[in-house]
Amino acid sequence: MEDIRKHTLSVIENLIEINNDGNHGYRLAADKIENPEYKTLFHAYAQQRAQFSAELEREANLLGRDPEAGESVLGALHRGWINIKSAVAGGDSEAILAECQTGDKAAVEAYEKALQTSNLPANIESLVRRQYTDVAEAYNKIKTFKHVAS
Repeated sequence: MEDIRKHTLSVIENLIEINNDGNHGYRLAADKIENPEYKTLFHAYAQQRAQFSAELEREANLLGRDPEAGESVLGALHRGWINIKSAVAGGDSEAILAECQTGDKAAVEAYEKALQTSNLPANIESLVRRQYTDVAEAYNKIKTFKHVAS
């Protein structure tokens, strides 16, 4: 039972990290992109990812998460969002869209891995599936925008 709890916490922590990265990446992108439609969308996605992190953190806390565990996920950007800083520094819409797509691709893959390789409790699996659907939708929308901008 303890192994299942630890495994579930590990899966949740990974998803919290990827959502924190997405929140930060989308906020950076929204601040620098000129297109008002993209700016609005990026702010919405940043808020969505913050909400997803909060939902996952509640579940992790219910499972007895170490209160110090969440501190490290607020550091540097990881998986997929690592180049967003250089893309936004240049202000190039196409480069920003590309980095957002890369970041969301990493998020989609993290959710897929969580759902495929994990024996999660039903309530957490349901939460992860719902979030996965929204993240995949964002990824597909950004991919469409990127092709339109090219």
